[in-house]
Amino acid sequence: MRIAIIDTSTTRAAIISDGLREAGLADLVVIDPAGPLVAQIEACAPHVVLINLENPSRDLLEDFFAMSRALARPIAMFVDQSDAEATMAAVDAGVSAYVVDGLAKQRIKPVLDLAVRRFQAFSRLQEELAQAKSALADRQTIDRAKAILMKRRGLDEPAAYALLRSHAMTSNRRIAEVADAIVTSDALMGNLP
Repeated sequence: MRIAIIDTSTTRAAIISDGLREAGLADLVVIDPAGPLVAQIEACAPHVVLINLENPSRDLLEDFFAMSRALARPIAMFVDQSDAEATMAAVDAGVSAYVVDGLAKQRIKPVLDLAVRRFQAFSRLQEELAQAKSALADRQTIDRAKAILMKRRGLDEPAAYALLRSHAMTSNRRIAEVADAIVTSDALMGNLP
């Protein structure tokens, strides 16, 4: 597991690196927080990003939260001080683990493991949501196509669906694709003079 470490203090970054190596994690990249963060992270392609901030300002937190929204990776953030607003902003930004006043060598690996698992669970939920939205959109398109066939051909609903299904099978396409073609065609024909 490659870990990108971002810390405003090079001394603390070295301590974190030592702690991770002691935990058996040797593929580490220390990122310069003064440079372009997203570009550096994309260049090293880490599996997880560890951010440690001693006393972050609102602006610095916002910069890191913007970065975390742009990355599709688990992020574990350690801060020495925080408030409810900063914590909520971290959660909204997609930070997988947000630990206040808790950076200790022995805790880093378990927190990173937690961040990876939470990120994977959240990613699965997002994928399931996208699939559900797609299925709903397909269902709505199929219903519209059935309504068009029922109106144009004088069919009942089961016959309209059977026609859609039959055409999908003979053309080796999904029913939703055939339905979309019918809806699009109807829209074009309805707009012609």
